[in-house]
Amino acid sequence: MVSKRAVRVFFVAVLCLSTAGVAYGYAAGSSGSTFESHISEGTVDGSEQVAPPRDDITVVATDSNSWRGRASEGPRARAELVAFAPNGTTMYYNDTHTRYWDVDPVPGTEATVEYMYADHLEPDECPTEWNLSKRGVSQEKWDRYQAGRSSDACTRNGFERVNLTTGEKTEVWNRVTPGKEATRYHDADRLNETHLVVADIYLDRVFVVDTRDGQTEWTWNASESFDPDSGDDSPGDWTHINDVEILDDGRIMVSARNQDRVVFVDENGLDENWTLGAEDDTSILYEQHNPDYIPAERGGPAVLVADSENNRVIEYQRVNGSWEQSWHWRDGRMQWPRDADRLPNGHTLISDSNANRVFEVDEDGEIVWRVDIAFPYESERLGTGDESAGGPSAASADLQSKDPGLADQASIFVKQVVPGRYLNGLMYVTPVWMGLPEILATLLVAVTLLAWGGTEAAWRRRA
Repeated sequence: MVSKRAVRVFFVAVLCLSTAGVAYGYAAGSSGSTFESHISEGTVDGSEQVAPPRDDITVVATDSNSWRGRASEGPRARAELVAFAPNGTTMYYNDTHTRYWDVDPVPGTEATVEYMYADHLEPDECPTEWNLSKRGVSQEKWDRYQAGRSSDACTRNGFERVNLTTGEKTEVWNRVTPGKEATRYHDADRLNETHLVVADIYLDRVFVVDTRDGQTEWTWNASESFDPDSGDDSPGDWTHINDVEILDDGRIMVSARNQDRVVFVDENGLDENWTLGAEDDTSILYEQHNPDYIPAERGGPAVLVADSENNRVIEYQRVNGSWEQSWHWRDGRMQWPRDADRLPNGHTLISDSNANRVFEVDEDGEIVWRVDIAFPYESERLGTGDESAGGPSAASADLQSKDPGLADQASIFVKQVVPGRYLNGLMYVTPVWMGLPEILATLLVAVTLLAWGGTEAAWRRRA
């Protein structure tokens, strides 16, 4: 018979250990109040830096960062656009927008980028009437999506240019959408000097816009190609189209996150034979972000993609008219990656959102550079081409895949037991210092308290 004293000692020990784990995570993540304190430190000639040195400028756009958030706006209220100079110092920093998304280098420049941002507006700042003809959308479709809104607020989606050296910013184009979470444009790519191709999350489409007058000139609607029962059942976030990429042959590669598919479209519509992924087959892709196309001249056709809900980065090679997996990377820490770029030297630059890091792996899959930064969405290494345009395919470069080691298996097991979208959703709303270990320790504290309380109550009833 185990004594009451022994049971109580056991509960106290479990509480102490789990509480210590939470406290350690908090102390490690909140050791300072400035941005720099949350970045891995490297050294150059003995002087302290905020990131390890690298040959080129590294730009990181963050979805949001709870450390610098306003308490009244929730745990993840402030986003950041950060550029690290080759010697590791912070050469540019801006946190004036609510969210930062895709960032691209401007061709012909050494330190100028363009990026998508989102600013949340209050209801009294929103338009009272919406110009549907300029937006290229019917009143019927607009009304249907308006009915799915959960907020009277709205979002200004903007495409902006900045010189990272001088800090000079230029607004290129912006458009206001009703609502917040499901109406923020994540990506736009330049078609030419005056036109952009935009990934429209709100209206489930891709459109071309003239930045001079804001007129929508061409549209591909997902409803033309996807079953209405596919993807998310919410009318306000059906496809979650989060990325577009203009290919040299004139096609546009589109990431339809909620359909678990990367598709290729042109003026004739969807090229079904090139679709990567399939409905309900999450072993291929599971709510992916930011796929990058690697052309034939660099060993493709291949697609490198952040397979977000599968917590991995994966590459598929086009072989005899179909897609075959050719490379993958994952460790126990990886949690909801949302970007991966193949660099010209065969390395891969990865933005691991819920693991709060951007890192680079070499040809053998080993991490050779890392910066810890809260909730990164996308990163770019300037001087290497836009996204993966300058890098080789994994097959042509004989890159080695990385599977989790024995020490990572416990973390992997938990992620397999708990559905990825729920775990990532939990991590999205918790403070950024709470990784998987801290969340599990917090849950253990709660379970232990409940078990202890139930045990004490049972003893009293028997007495």
